[in-house]
Amino acid sequence: MLAVIETHPIQYHAPVYRALQTRCGVPVRAIYGSDFSVAGYTDREFGASFAWDTDLLSGYGSTFLSRVAEGGATSAEAVSPAGLRSALEALRPAAVLIVGYSPQFHRVAWREAWRAGYPVLFRGETSDEAQPRNWLKSGARRAALGLAYRTCERLLYIGARSRAHFERLGVKSERLVFSPYCVDVTSFDADEAARTRLRPDARRELGVDDGHVVLLYAGKLSHRKGVDLIMRSVRVLPPAMRQRVVVVFLGDGDRRAELVAQADEEPQVRARFLGFQNQTCLSRYYHAADLLVLPSRRSETWGLVVNEALHHGLPCVVSDQVGCVPDLIEDGVTGAVFQTESTVGLAAAIESTRSLSGDLRIREACRQTVARYSVDGAAQGIRSAYAAVVANGRARTERVG
Repeated sequence: MLAVIETHPIQYHAPVYRALQTRCGVPVRAIYGSDFSVAGYTDREFGASFAWDTDLLSGYGSTFLSRVAEGGATSAEAVSPAGLRSALEALRPAAVLIVGYSPQFHRVAWREAWRAGYPVLFRGETSDEAQPRNWLKSGARRAALGLAYRTCERLLYIGARSRAHFERLGVKSERLVFSPYCVDVTSFDADEAARTRLRPDARRELGVDDGHVVLLYAGKLSHRKGVDLIMRSVRVLPPAMRQRVVVVFLGDGDRRAELVAQADEEPQVRARFLGFQNQTCLSRYYHAADLLVLPSRRSETWGLVVNEALHHGLPCVVSDQVGCVPDLIEDGVTGAVFQTESTVGLAAAIESTRSLSGDLRIREACRQTVARYSVDGAAQGIRSAYAAVVANGRARTERVG
């Protein structure tokens, strides 16, 4: 059995565990610190209360250390590791999968698994470029992570920057396994037939016609996500182009009021604020858009909204801080990359790529590019790492015997 330890069920991870058990034949039990993402919670950055509308628990086993209804944690930061050691002892898994080193719950889980002698697999959002640090903090971080990675039997990299991160810290290639970062597409209507069906009504709902260029932002309305740069960049577009642009914000957060005020400044920018939208509601807006814009400043170790957009055939304009850039963004095909904080660079990228989504060949290229980053691909990577660990354990047992 593979034990996975996480703070709570996550909509991007649960489908991988389901595929790992039902399609790859690896028995999985997730040990969750809390059930708050199922019960419903308030996300600090979103500034909204919600529960995910997709199935997070079927197809694999799960154990909860606490539940919200019984006074359990209501955020990842508040999750306690109490009971984790006993849960591991009860399962006695063949290996343990750790999915991050923040918040502290994950670090405790990592330490408990290693001290108990279970083979540790690690699959997390890793990058050297997500957060600016001074030389002292960078050195301390490298030293700490280097030691931590040496406790792992296999490290699963989610993309090119993730692999580069592990290699810089001395991890040998034989311990690295590709397990691509992915989204579950089963809740989407992402193909061309759906685009034909959904796009006209969605654009009509947004009050736009064929002559408008719809820029879509999907995510938290926060400073680190760079949402304010979108408005500024639209304003430096040539007037004829600017007047055709409509910016659609899916999501909420502490920058919403600022964005509304920005839109009303002269020259005005037409904007629609649709608030948080759950997974099953997203396809109509991806199809209505002409470009996804993700102008993150920092801490964007991947950017899964890019996966979602590309599955819908929607090209993406992203900052160079977005972790999936080397994997998913090909200039002039799947989108464009601009230098972080550059409003002129973002405006130029919007202008140069605005018509890409009108080309069927481009839309198909977007879908083909992201196809490798699938739930089944992620599950196969974990299966491969797990199988290697189990085989090594058997070999050691036979040698001792």
